[in-house]
Amino acid sequence: MLLQVGGKRSALGLLAIRRVWSMTRSAHTAPQTLEYKPIKKVMVANRGEIAIRVFRACTELGIRTVAVYSEQDTGQMHRQKADEAYLIGKGLPPVAAYLHIPDIIKVAKENDVDAIHPGYGFLSERADFAQACVDAGVRFIGPTPDVVRKMGDKIEARSIAISAGVPVVPGTDAPISSLQEAQEFSNSYGFPIIFKAAYGGGGRGMRVVREYEELDENYQRAYSEALAAFGNGALFVEKFIEKPRHIEVQILGDKYGNVIHLYERDCSIQRRHQKVVEIAPATQLDPHLRDRLTADSVNLARQVGYENAGTVEFLVDKHGKHYFIEVNSRLQVEHTVTEEITDVDLVHSQLRVCEGRSLPELGLKQDKIRINGYAIQCRVTTEDPARGFQPDTGRLEVFRSGEGMGIRLDSASAFQGAVISPHYDSLLVKVIASGKDLPAASAKMSRALAEFRVRGVKTNIPFLQNVLSNNQFLNGTVDTQFIDENPDLFNLKPVQNRAQKLLHYLGHVMVNGPTTPIPVKAKPSPIDPVIPPVPLGEPPVGFRDVLLREGPDGFAKAVRAHQGLLLMDTTFRDAHQSLLATRVRTHDLKRIAPFVAHSFSNLFSVENWGGATFDVAMRFLCECPWKRLQELRALMPNVPFQMLLRGANAVGYTNYPDNAVFKFCEVAKENGMDIFRVFDSLNYLPNMLLGMEAAGAAGGVVEAAISYTGDVSDPMRQKYSLDYYLKLADELVKAGTHILCIKDMAGLLKPDSGRLLVGALRDRFPNVPIHVHTHDTAGAGVAAMLACAEAGRLIACSQGGISLEKVFDYSEYWEVTRGLYAPFDCTATMKSGNADVYENEIPGGQYTNLHFQAHSMGLGNKFKEVKKAYVEANKLLGDLIKVTPSSKIVGDLAQFMVQNALTRAEVEERADELSFPLSVVEFLQGHIGIPHGGFPEPFRSKVLKSLPRVEGRPGASLPPMDFQVLEKQLRDAHGDEITPEDVMSAAMYPKVFQEFKEFTRTFGPVDCLDTRLFLDGPKIAEEFEVELERGKTLHIKALALGDLNKAGQREVFFELNGQLRSVLVKDTVAMKEMHFHPKALKDVRGQIGAPMPGKVVEVKVKQGQQVEKGQPLCVLSAMKMETVVNSPLSGTVAKIYVTADSTLEGDDLILEACFKMFVSL
Repeated sequence: MLLQVGGKRSALGLLAIRRVWSMTRSAHTAPQTLEYKPIKKVMVANRGEIAIRVFRACTELGIRTVAVYSEQDTGQMHRQKADEAYLIGKGLPPVAAYLHIPDIIKVAKENDVDAIHPGYGFLSERADFAQACVDAGVRFIGPTPDVVRKMGDKIEARSIAISAGVPVVPGTDAPISSLQEAQEFSNSYGFPIIFKAAYGGGGRGMRVVREYEELDENYQRAYSEALAAFGNGALFVEKFIEKPRHIEVQILGDKYGNVIHLYERDCSIQRRHQKVVEIAPATQLDPHLRDRLTADSVNLARQVGYENAGTVEFLVDKHGKHYFIEVNSRLQVEHTVTEEITDVDLVHSQLRVCEGRSLPELGLKQDKIRINGYAIQCRVTTEDPARGFQPDTGRLEVFRSGEGMGIRLDSASAFQGAVISPHYDSLLVKVIASGKDLPAASAKMSRALAEFRVRGVKTNIPFLQNVLSNNQFLNGTVDTQFIDENPDLFNLKPVQNRAQKLLHYLGHVMVNGPTTPIPVKAKPSPIDPVIPPVPLGEPPVGFRDVLLREGPDGFAKAVRAHQGLLLMDTTFRDAHQSLLATRVRTHDLKRIAPFVAHSFSNLFSVENWGGATFDVAMRFLCECPWKRLQELRALMPNVPFQMLLRGANAVGYTNYPDNAVFKFCEVAKENGMDIFRVFDSLNYLPNMLLGMEAAGAAGGVVEAAISYTGDVSDPMRQKYSLDYYLKLADELVKAGTHILCIKDMAGLLKPDSGRLLVGALRDRFPNVPIHVHTHDTAGAGVAAMLACAEAGRLIACSQGGISLEKVFDYSEYWEVTRGLYAPFDCTATMKSGNADVYENEIPGGQYTNLHFQAHSMGLGNKFKEVKKAYVEANKLLGDLIKVTPSSKIVGDLAQFMVQNALTRAEVEERADELSFPLSVVEFLQGHIGIPHGGFPEPFRSKVLKSLPRVEGRPGASLPPMDFQVLEKQLRDAHGDEITPEDVMSAAMYPKVFQEFKEFTRTFGPVDCLDTRLFLDGPKIAEEFEVELERGKTLHIKALALGDLNKAGQREVFFELNGQLRSVLVKDTVAMKEMHFHPKALKDVRGQIGAPMPGKVVEVKVKQGQQVEKGQPLCVLSAMKMETVVNSPLSGTVAKIYVTADSTLEGDDLILEACFKMFVSL
C-alpha cells in the first residue's frame, strides 16, 4: 500500500521504508559491505578553488581526478591539478559552458568517470543535473535528485520546514511569475521585502526592496541575475528581517538514515547578501538556541531522507528567535571553518558516503563531534571596496600569500601572471585562520593578510583588515547590517605597492622614453658623481642657530653686524633654474646636502625652494616640493633656507586670495623655511606688501627684493632710474623688511651700476642688510658683485671663512652631476657668457626655458630671431621689468611674433585683429598688477577692446579660499592620506597637483630612482639598487623587452630581489595606429565611463533622449553581478558608444551627455 499513491510510486514512501529499514539494520548489525562500491575516478563539474579542493581530497583517497573547463579557462589552475582535463561548452558563453549538462555527461561517459562532484554554484543545486548523472549511470556526489529538487525549490523547502515544525519567515508559497504578484505581497506584508532566486544562492538574484518605487527595477535585476547564474529566473518573495544574524548549521547524512550536525557557522558579515567573513562556532550564541538550531537542522534533514553534506541556514533576530531560510544541498564555500573546528574532512566524508559507507563506519557519531577552538574564513576577492566592491580584472603581476602556523589557504589561479577574468566569481583565495579563541584566530588572520602582496588588481584585503580590527567584531556579535553600519570599515589604508609601480615606470621609460619632456637629444652622462666625505656627528653651528635663538630681527642685526661678505649658495635653486631649466631632482640635492651642512655652515643661506621649483617638481620631476623641503631641512639643520616668493602670487603664476598667500607662508615656515625673498615681477608695491606681510606673519625673515632692470648708470635710460629704486626701497623698509635685496634676474647690473645703486642704498639705510642677487649671463657678474661689496663698505671673508678645498670638492660633485642633466643643459645654445643679454634682457632663469619652448614650437632653429623679437615684444609692452611671470609674457609675445612672422610695427597696426597669447591679454587686463609707467596705449585698448580690466591689486577682490572644503574634496578624490602640504599644493596648482597624484598613483615614488634611471631607464642586463627608505632596498635587474601584443602592449621583464617580475606597458607609438575603445575623461563634464569591467546587458536610453538625475542608463554584468549605471545629472544623451553585449574595461566610455547647468542667483 505504501508503494502506491494515486497509481504512482511515492518517493516519500520509498524514503520512509528505506529510513526505517536502514535504522533497524544499523541497530542490529554492521552495514553490509555489499552496499559499498568504491569510486575510482571523480569528475568535478566546476572550476577554481572548489575543484582543486575536491581533487586534493580524491588524491588523498587514491581516486583519479577529471577536470572540465571552458574556452575562457584554458589557463586556469584547476585543469592542471587534475589527472585529466577536458574542454566543455565549446562556442558557448563562459558561464553557460559550466551549465551545459550534455557536454559534462558526455565527457564523464567517454572517460569512465564513476562519480561527479558538483562543487558549489553552477549546477550544484540543479535536480535535473543530479538526475542526468543518475540516468547516465554516474554517481552524483550529493543528495538524491529528489532531495536536490525539494531543497532547491525554496517554496517546497519552506513547506517541508513547516511540516518539520521549523519556524520560517513569511513569504510566497510558490515562485512568483510577475511583478504584480510581488506588488500584492508587499501590499499584504509591507516593506521591506526581499527577492530570492528560487533555484540558487550565493547572493545572486537577491535584492532588498524598501520602497514601492524600487520594486520594478529590483524585480528586473533579481530575475536577470538569477537567470544568468542558475539558468532559471524564478523568484520568490519574503518579508525582510531587519538586522538579523545569519547562522547556518552543517549537516551530514548517509544512505542509511543517519544524520549528524557539525555545529554552526556565523555568516553575518555580508555585502550584497554575499558572505565576506565566516566564523565557526558563532560567538556569544546562547547554548539553548544552539541546541534548537542544530536539532531543527537534523530533524529537517531526516524529514527528507537527506544524505551527503548540506547546510541549513537560519536568520536569528534580535530577540533570539530563529527562522529557517533555506537548505543548501551542496558543499558550502565556508565549509572550511567547520573542518578546522571539528577536524572532520567534509569532502572525504562526501566521497565515502557516496561510496556507500555509513557515518558510524567513518567514526562520525554525534556524541564524538566536538568543537575545538575557533576558525575564521576570509574570502579574498578581486574587488575594490572603495568603489562599492566592484569587481576588478586584469593580470596578477605579483602574488605572495600569507602562511604559517594556524593558516590554511584554499585557492585556485592565485599566482603571478594569472589573468583574473570578468566572466566568473571574483574569489581569489580563501584564507582560514584557527586559534584557541576568536581573538587568537583573528590575530593569525590579521598577520596572514598583512603578508599578502597582490599587485595588478584591486583586492578587498584592506577592508578585511579593518573588519578584523573592529572592536564590535572582536568583542561582540555582528549582524547582517554590520558592514552598512560601520562606514569606518571603508577608511582603507592605501596599499603602497611601491616596487611594482616603480617597475611600471621603468618599463614605461624603456618602451616609450622619458615621461618628462626632453628638449635636446642628449643622453645623461654614464658617470656618477662622487660624494665628498662627510664627518660623523652633527654639523657645526651656523647662522640658523642665531635665527632660532633671536628671531628674525635678531638675525637681521647679526647679519648686518657680521664683519665680512656673507654668501648665499644658489646651487640648490636658481643656479639649476638658469642652467638646467629647473630640472635638478631632490635625489641629487639630498646626496650633497650633508656635505654642505658640514663644510659651509657659515653661509648666510642656501636658496633651495620656491619660484619655479615648486610647480616644476610636480609637473616635470614628479616629486613633492614639500617633501624636498622637509628632507633638505633634516639634512641641513644649521644653515638658513631661503625661498623665492612671488609676492601676492606666492609660488604661482596667477592671483590668489589673500588668505591663500598667508596660509602658504605659514605652512612653508612650519616645514623649515627661514627667509622669504619677496618680489613682484612688476615691482608692483601692493603685491609686494601683501607677500611681505604674509611672510612676516608666518614668523619668517622678510627679504624684500627689488627686481632690477635697465641701467642706472646710463643717463639715456631713465625709466628705471636710481631715484625710482630708492623710492621703492623707502617703501619696503618702511613696511618692515628685515633685509633689502637687489634681484638682478638677467645679470644686467654692471660694475658701475652696482657701485652706484648699492652705495646709495647703504647711505640711506645704514642698518639694513643688503643682499645682491645676480646672474652671470654676460660674464661680468663677479666684477659687479665685487663692486657692490665695495660700495656696501664690506670686506671679503677672511682666510679660512670658506675652505677652497671644500669648494673644489663641491664643484666637482656638481660638475659631474650636471652631466646627468645633459638633455636640459643650457650650453646647448650658450657655450659661454653672452653679452647680448644687455640688449635682450632675458632673465637667466628664463633663458633655457625659452629655448626649450622655442624647440617645442618648432622654432628651435630660429632662437636668434626669438631673442631679437624678445626685445621688440618688451618695447610693445612698455619696457617691463622681466621676471616670472612678466618675463613669460614677453617671451610668449616674442614667440608669437616669430611664429607668425610679425614685426613690432605690424603687431601694433593689427593689434585689434590678432589673437594674442592668453598671458599677454591677461597682463593687459591687469591680472598681475600695474607696470611702472602704466600700460602701453593705444596697444592695450586695441588688444582688449571691450574685455574687462582689473583695477588695483588683482587679488584684493578675490573671496577667501575655504581650505576645509578643499581638503574634503582632495580626500574624496585621493583618500585620507592628504596632508596640509598637499592642500597648499592643490591651492596653488590644482590641475598640476591632480596630475601629480595620478602619476604617483600609477608609478609610485620615482624620486627614489637615480637620475639616469628616471630620465632614460635601465639598459637590458643592467643591475641597480633603489632605496625606498632606510633599511628597504630593492635589487633590480632589467632582463628583456617583449614584442608588441594585440592590445598594443609590450611585456617588460625584470628580476626584483631575485624573483622574476614582468609588467605590461602600452606602446604609445604603436597604439596610435591601433583602434581602442575610448576612455571617459574624468575632467570632461558629460562623459560617463564604465565603473567596472564587464559586459553590457542592456542599454536603457537612446541618443537624443532626455534623462533625469539618477535615471538608469545601462546595465553591466561582471562576475555574475549586475550593476546599473545611473545618470549623475539631468540632461540629454548626445552619443552612445556601447551596445548590448559590448565588452568593456574599467572607465571605457559608455556615453556622452549634455547636462543642464544650474546657476544660483
